[in-house]
Amino acid sequence: MYLSTIEKRNYLIGFLFIIFMVSIATFLNDLEIILPEIGALTAGTWIYQNDGWIHQPTKIFLAPSGTAIIGFLVNQLSIGYAQKVLIGLLLMLILLKILRSNLAPSFATGLLPIIINATHWSFIVAILLFTLALMCGVFLQGSYKETTPDKAIQKHHMIIFTIMAIIWVGAVWFFGFAQMAAIPPVMVVFFEVLQKPDYKWRMAAKHFIALVGAASIGVFVHTFIASWIVSALIAMPLVFILLQLLRIKLPAAFAFPLLALVLPKSMFHMLPITAILASTFFLGSIVVLKKIKPILQTKTE
Repeated sequence: MYLSTIEKRNYLIGFLFIIFMVSIATFLNDLEIILPEIGALTAGTWIYQNDGWIHQPTKIFLAPSGTAIIGFLVNQLSIGYAQKVLIGLLLMLILLKILRSNLAPSFATGLLPIIINATHWSFIVAILLFTLALMCGVFLQGSYKETTPDKAIQKHHMIIFTIMAIIWVGAVWFFGFAQMAAIPPVMVVFFEVLQKPDYKWRMAAKHFIALVGAASIGVFVHTFIASWIVSALIAMPLVFILLQLLRIKLPAAFAFPLLALVLPKSMFHMLPITAILASTFFLGSIVVLKKIKPILQTKTE
């Protein structure tokens, strides 16, 4: 995939921004400052300049910050992990509906405090500062002025997302793998493609390879390299190469190497398997739903 000079510059700036975040976390020895979805947001807003993400720059700050606060507060509740994930997702959907935002990475920033059991306010401060920086970057680039807005979240999309999340969370909890309930990058991709008019097996297969590949890269690199900075320096370019080979732009994939850095030990080695199962379930389901949608419409007409 050919990259223009501007695209190369944007990739470099985005990459340096992510490394800056990891460097601060290393310097302060605070794992909660590493925010995996900042990697995805950086790719989607600064590098790919996704129209739907940058059209209203203020929501780059408001939506992820709001869901992060929701996740942080829900994590304080004395309930099970799976229940926290489900309640958090429902509240995040409501917030995005109120904000009229389709910024899918917001789910990931909201789920992260539950996944890593964030308890320090440094997490909230970090998410506020880094999303604010991303928002300012989009304003400075100015590309948002030439974009067209996405449609507001549709009720039937909210219903489908909720049902699929309930099925997934219920299934992993039933089989004793509650730690698989939240897999943010996959849910982000699911929410995005859910709102597209069409989604075929070929693209689903590419997304599957990208997500599972990025998760595997993150785990493999961090298994042998303990340093957060060095791991990120190696893993992030590898994910970039993978996406170039697949010829796709998938911001969520950039979150996996950072997610591997912050996961609890009990979830770390399971990440590639969890990515396989979650990607198969969510992406496979959306392909089937898109195929039967015309049939359902024909029967109701």
